[in-house]
Amino acid sequence: MKKIFFVFFFSMATFSIFAQRIYSVGILPFEAADETVGLGLAAEATRMVIAEVSPITTLTILTDEQADNGEYLVNGQLSLQNNNLVITATITQASTERILNTVREQAASLSAISMFSLCAQLTDYIPYPGYIVGKWQSTIDTIDGPVICIMDFRSNRTVAVERYDTWEHNGTNSLKYQAIGTGSYSFVGYHLRRSIIVRGQRTLTDAAFGINLTLEDALPKYKTVNSVGHRIVFDDSRSAFELVNSGIPCGDNKTGPSVYPGAELFYTKFTKIQ
Repeated sequence: MKKIFFVFFFSMATFSIFAQRIYSVGILPFEAADETVGLGLAAEATRMVIAEVSPITTLTILTDEQADNGEYLVNGQLSLQNNNLVITATITQASTERILNTVREQAASLSAISMFSLCAQLTDYIPYPGYIVGKWQSTIDTIDGPVICIMDFRSNRTVAVERYDTWEHNGTNSLKYQAIGTGSYSFVGYHLRRSIIVRGQRTLTDAAFGINLTLEDALPKYKTVNSVGHRIVFDDSRSAFELVNSGIPCGDNKTGPSVYPGAELFYTKFTKIQ
């Protein structure tokens, strides 16, 4: 049911189905392809890979004698080619013995090889926990009252929109429609946080996100919402997230920053409510 609120002021107002658990990854000792590389260098490469992935909270990392018990296995070797040190590493699903990806990195020395790049390419093939699945709410406080969004993200990449306020402020009048709807979303979680530039500053992000909605009882401009290219940062408990580089549009301010600091309104901060 559509609800329309008019406020009159007499003066200007001051990404398949998500994994639902954390998987284990065994880091097996890297091998030296020939004597020119040496076992010591291969052992150091293993240590560097373990150091890169150990802080990841979305995976359980197994090493040493426990490594063979991993649900996913990382192994690799070092070789010397044209005076460059080459690391070749693979990620294998243990239950099927299927190789999911093979990564090759090279540089003049081991320290010059990007372990972040190598590990990111390997861990991308391990299912990411379904932290986005569930019911989330975003509330924007305006001088006209709260603008609220409640969406239920399902594990099959669909979304049920329980409430999606669309808002417009023009002169002394304010409109707010409480829409409902359905849609779909994309979500690609990163086991290793990715760095992007937001407003001139480097920010670490946890996932990429996009959403497509069809809304009923929304302001005409927002009957359909196509909003992609977002980057998500979760809090430590995964009970809140923020879209740090952009937001999901929901309103227009046509009377200046005294009402809302910008010409458009966006949902950017969400809290998990179920």
